[in-house]
Amino acid sequence: MSISHAPPSSPEPDISAMSKSERPGAERPGPGPLDLQPVVPAFSRGFRVPRWVRRTTGPIVLLALWQVLSATGVLTSDVLASPGRIAQVGWDLVSDGSLPTAMGTSLRRVASGLLLGTVIGTGLALVSGLFRIGEDLVDAPVQMLRTVPFVGLIPLFIIWFGIGEAPKTAIITLGVTFPIYLNVYAGIRGVDSQLVEAGESLGLSRWGLTRHVVLPGALPGALTGLRYALGIAWLALVFAEQVNADAGIGFLMVQARDFLRTDVIVVCLIVYAFLGLLADFVVRSLERLLLQWRPTFTGR
Repeated sequence: MSISHAPPSSPEPDISAMSKSERPGAERPGPGPLDLQPVVPAFSRGFRVPRWVRRTTGPIVLLALWQVLSATGVLTSDVLASPGRIAQVGWDLVSDGSLPTAMGTSLRRVASGLLLGTVIGTGLALVSGLFRIGEDLVDAPVQMLRTVPFVGLIPLFIIWFGIGEAPKTAIITLGVTFPIYLNVYAGIRGVDSQLVEAGESLGLSRWGLTRHVVLPGALPGALTGLRYALGIAWLALVFAEQVNADAGIGFLMVQARDFLRTDVIVVCLIVYAFLGLLADFVVRSLERLLLQWRPTFTGR
């Protein structure tokens, strides 16, 4: 008696009834265009908090903590007024017209000082950056004056220009001139030399080279210097308006200091910060408008 170890017979599959992709040995088609899935970075998956919420969370938390400390008596009114009291005082100053008038006076002073400082700083940077002899004559004196604190020159400006608007404008102008000069000069000297050689090979004159190559290449540095200059302009305005001033935001702060009004002082500081933020927004808008040709990293 013999035992067979062969497996039981199974029915043969009907190959003719199969589709081409189901037949043994047939290659399976790759994924079509509709089967492709976009690759999503890991940090962008899931729920994302809107950016405006993230940007406002910090200030809101700070205001809430400030209000709680004021309500519980940890911060007394003679040390720092509560946010509610500051909002009420700010509304009163706006209603009686004293704050808008002071803002207009301060804006005129900053605008005049910023205009003069920008013209002087840009002119000196062009002379020093475009010409070697200009650098030899201009750069050293500017660097020496830059190290002198402009606040320390206030008594000298009062002696020279009196106690009117001239010393205040001179202080702002001096504070604005140096960041404009440094950044424009660095922008001019930072232009790629290969671009300059390419312009010369195309037959550009010295003026054409300066206009089409050097100045556009120095524009990012100039706008960066303008942003720095705006911050220094508001800082110089604070000092200028506290010296023999009879109008302006600084004048309101001096009066509030004499009467120990911390709420008015904080309102004036908030106005300074708001005006500085507004000026910075204007410059950043100019950057986006004038520097469209320059791709930059915007964060992830």
